[in-house]
Amino acid sequence: MSEGLKKSPSNGFEKSLTTEEQQAKINEVRRLVGPLPEKLSIYCSDASISRHLRARNYSVKKATKMLKETLKWRAEYKPEEIRWEEVAREAETGKIYRTNYIDKHGRTVLVMRPSCQNTKSTKGQIRYLVYCMENAILNLSPDQEQMVWLIDFHGFNLSHISLKVTKETAHVLQDHYPERLGLAVLYNPPKFFEPFWTMAKAFLEPKTYNKVKFVYSDEANTMKVMEDLFDMDQLESTFGGKDNSGFDVSKYAERMKEDDKRMPSFWTRDSHPSAVPQPALKSAASLDVSVDSHSDASENDETDCLDVNGIDSEILSLEDNTSATDSGRKGSENVHPGEVKTHNDRAHV
Repeated sequence: MSEGLKKSPSNGFEKSLTTEEQQAKINEVRRLVGPLPEKLSIYCSDASISRHLRARNYSVKKATKMLKETLKWRAEYKPEEIRWEEVAREAETGKIYRTNYIDKHGRTVLVMRPSCQNTKSTKGQIRYLVYCMENAILNLSPDQEQMVWLIDFHGFNLSHISLKVTKETAHVLQDHYPERLGLAVLYNPPKFFEPFWTMAKAFLEPKTYNKVKFVYSDEANTMKVMEDLFDMDQLESTFGGKDNSGFDVSKYAERMKEDDKRMPSFWTRDSHPSAVPQPALKSAASLDVSVDSHSDASENDETDCLDVNGIDSEILSLEDNTSATDSGRKGSENVHPGEVKTHNDRAHV
């Protein structure tokens, strides 16, 4: 094995860096990003920058570009300001929801049921997905930064396949929520799903689709994935567990409304004492969005830089708003929790 590389069970080959080397790269990315409004500054915690670096194999240039694109997206989309009332229609059938249990590694669990799709708007579906992601992150324990997806294929048919939604979903999750997925379990996918999965993989990065496990209720070797991951007394019967309570949208709505009340304080500096204070950014003109050509001088990769004209000053003037708020069938494999976190940082920011 080449020096400086390590084999990760879920992520393939990655650079192996010391804690000091990782921190130096985190600091360099933060320097290149420059001053930000409070919410965006809070988003740029050490843990967040570390996730972007891992997603780009510790290339400072690529990680900085990725982070800046996400900062622009967050400034425009304001995912932390989405509230239950806006997405309740999308949630009625339980097509995506956060469970009231976690896995054995302390990871938040999101259930996805494609057959329960109840709307045709890609925009609405993606907005609800983003809401669920933000809620799952809100409910992560301080020492965990990844989540598990349980995808139930009961009742799934060809009419539920949408390459457009799949492509947009992959874009949002990979580009704006890097390293948030710990594991995705595809539970009882039908045979006709396999060609679609082959096409869908084209939208996914290898380190993402390598985290996908196929589990079949009639195959004991794959069901061991569930037994290794969950307390079977808490796991829903849909996934081979013993809990028969099912999804109740009324009860779920109450949980989400309570979480909505917590969201504004989650995006204040008092909640994130490790966030690095920065001067408030009044205008995009203050933001140097180019990536230093001398950064990562030992790397041969070339990365396009963001154009300052692509970030509107009105979008980034947020200071006054900071208080608002492989596949086929596989046997069981060892499941590993998230990557090592950087020190003195809340991992889920």
